[in-house]
Amino acid sequence: MTNAHKRILLAVTGLSPQILTETLYALTVAQSPAWIPDEIHLISSKEGAEHARLSLLDTNAGQFHAFCRDYPVARRIHFSAENIHVIRDEDGHPLSDIRSPEDNARSADAIHALVRQFTADPTTELHVSIAGGRKTMGFYLGYSLSLTARPQDKLSHILVSDPFESLTDFYFPPATPRLLHTRDGRPLFTADARIMLAEIPFVRLRNLLPTAALAPELSFSDAVAATQAHLEQPSLRINIAQRQIQCGGKKLSLPPQLFAWYAWLAQRSKLGLAAVRHTDANPDEFLDLYAQIISRDAVDWENAASLLTEGFPKEFFEQKRAKVNSHLNRVLGLSAPPYLITRQGKRPLSRYSLALEPENIVLE
Repeated sequence: MTNAHKRILLAVTGLSPQILTETLYALTVAQSPAWIPDEIHLISSKEGAEHARLSLLDTNAGQFHAFCRDYPVARRIHFSAENIHVIRDEDGHPLSDIRSPEDNARSADAIHALVRQFTADPTTELHVSIAGGRKTMGFYLGYSLSLTARPQDKLSHILVSDPFESLTDFYFPPATPRLLHTRDGRPLFTADARIMLAEIPFVRLRNLLPTAALAPELSFSDAVAATQAHLEQPSLRINIAQRQIQCGGKKLSLPPQLFAWYAWLAQRSKLGLAAVRHTDANPDEFLDLYAQIISRDAVDWENAASLLTEGFPKEFFEQKRAKVNSHLNRVLGLSAPPYLITRQGKRPLSRYSLALEPENIVLE
């Protein structure tokens, strides 16, 4: 990590935008060495964004500007209304609040998209605060960081001493202490306020995931599903009699000949046999399995047997692999890679097999 990184502070806020200036105080004033962001970004609903814009960025009364006046180290930080990101519904309209399951899904997608965008740039350093907003928003923010974080990224929560935590007009300890009052009229001196940054350890999964799990078009739920599928132990179960394939928790079916060819390669992998080429493969192994599915009296079986009288044509291997893998990718999506037929070696000497370990294959 070097000073060349562009530092970004990212937080979710609801109706308490104070968490932004409190976090900023903890990072730039209370701790040593100071961590001074180059940019600040907030994520909120329409109502929360308006609260943040008015209370933090108003030309005269904005508390972010007041913070910069009190603490000059913050004056170079870029934070404007354009940096307040409003969660929107499926029609592009700003969400007033996060109240329904659909609203939660939209907020998850918006948060994940922004975190993914910031962490996609290797020259950035991201500090994420989960102190504000609804609890689900904080969870989505922390989880998205876990999926995408690099070594330089951090996650934190802000702790404010009581009773300052509940004071609506307390945003940070000003450079010149002043007097405040609680709701019941009790006087408080801002010099007594304590603001502490609690850094939260978290698991960084980015380097364990396939590149596709970080694709820009993925929703939050799709990214989580892809991550789960990648981290789970793959298991392949093939029921010959029922002509059924189960990859992990998902069942799928193939046309008889493709099913037989895939089952044949699975059988070879189960037996620990090496990847195979069309020139040294035994067609009888495939034809025996094919016969269990459609019988030797079927026209399609007789046609296949006639085609394979002198061995496997090269095109047969190539076409079967392409069609099976296309079907697996279409049905399984990001969960497909462990189950695909892999090609080993360069053409024209390519060999084919399943990459699954024998103990992860069940043939019935």
